[in-house]
Amino acid sequence: MGARDQITDRLIDVELDESIGRSTPDVEHERAVAIFDLIEDNSFAPINDSGDGPYRLKLSLAEQRLILAVARADGTAVVTHILSLTPFRRIVRDYHMVCESYYDAIRSATPSQIEAIDMGRRGLHNEGSQTLLDRLSGKIDLDFDTARRVFTLICVLHWRG
Repeated sequence: MGARDQITDRLIDVELDESIGRSTPDVEHERAVAIFDLIEDNSFAPINDSGDGPYRLKLSLAEQRLILAVARADGTAVVTHILSLTPFRRIVRDYHMVCESYYDAIRSATPSQIEAIDMGRRGLHNEGSQTLLDRLSGKIDLDFDTARRVFTLICVLHWRG
């Protein structure tokens, strides 16, 4: 993120709108963990924002689109970006299938088989993270690790349990 400020250019809160819906206790736990991980370590700032963060992010879904509403710590709206989820559909589907294979493999596969599946899982996760970075380019400045955490949250939002 270059010369950006690590204290102000970050998220301090992530909220899921009611449009996301609720799921099983296991899925809700995974969502909470994904949000915790994102807030714990991130680098996030809207491009061309004349003010300073830190920021709050509210995620919602509408017609196969992810809505990212960014606000300042005091709740003042900064910007809203709407991303089509279509570019993520295949990656998320494949990621979920590989994760299922990974969890199945943990019970019965050899360490080398588990490692191979995990490499595929990480590769898909990286692909999804890069797609997110590309889609937010020129809109929100974030580093790859933050993109990975946001992509994790996108995956968990689609996990039905």
